[in-house]
Amino acid sequence: KKRDVHRGTGMRVVKTLAGAIAAVCLMLFVILPAMADTLARVMPREREVQFGRAVIGQIKWFIGDKDNDALVCTGSEGLAALAKMQTRLTAQMDMEYELNIEVFDHPMVNAFAAPGGQIVIMRGLLDDATSADAVAGVLAHEIGHVENRDATRGALRAAGSAGLISIVFGDFTGGALAVILAEQMLETSYTRDAEAKADDFALEALGKAEVSSEGLATFFDYVLGLETDVSDMSGIPETPTYLRSHPPSHERAHKAREFADTQGSTTSVLSDEDWAALKSVCD
Repeated sequence: KKRDVHRGTGMRVVKTLAGAIAAVCLMLFVILPAMADTLARVMPREREVQFGRAVIGQIKWFIGDKDNDALVCTGSEGLAALAKMQTRLTAQMDMEYELNIEVFDHPMVNAFAAPGGQIVIMRGLLDDATSADAVAGVLAHEIGHVENRDATRGALRAAGSAGLISIVFGDFTGGALAVILAEQMLETSYTRDAEAKADDFALEALGKAEVSSEGLATFFDYVLGLETDVSDMSGIPETPTYLRSHPPSHERAHKAREFADTQGSTTSVLSDEDWAALKSVCD
């Protein structure tokens, strides 16, 4: 009938564990985001560019490019068309970053920004885009993330979270950091406020470049269709607006379409020949 453990020990263990969990949550969701915001503001530009290149290297490794070069599309005519698109979108904008835009030969329908002006467009986006203007709208959105330093904040938060998780669960090899950082950039999960600001930047850039934002609206329609298909197949209701990291796609499409209605004369961002060259940049 004797006890090796004093009475009340179980409750003390529960309280201690709860306190530890609360401390980790506080660090993950309050302290680390605040630190990331501060570091993003004070980080020297050249250091941010180096950081961004390292992030891109990790993403290449994460999605299976062990040689670190095989993914990058190098079609000269396609890259020239991409440069034309970039120039037209940024010529009238007050840019702080020198952009480095690459196309990866991967079927994922995605584009994302990494720290220091690094932007990646996946081949899947070029394959499924209905027009060059749709790609231009997505690219302008990612440029907005670069100019607002959203990618830097996101990468710093992911790196800090991975480091904390490594301390708690014992992975000191850096594997968790590489995986979480790569996943963060591929998912491009910024706050709704950051996404809205990037959308506003995209609309401003398209407006000044005299490119219709209808293309961006059609891309949001495409995303909405994917969301609807997933919801229908899974039987899971649509995620409530307040739980989304991105604003609802139908609202974004409506906003882009309304902006298009206010635009005057517009022309396609690329000629038919240049658009064909961009779509075949990975061939």
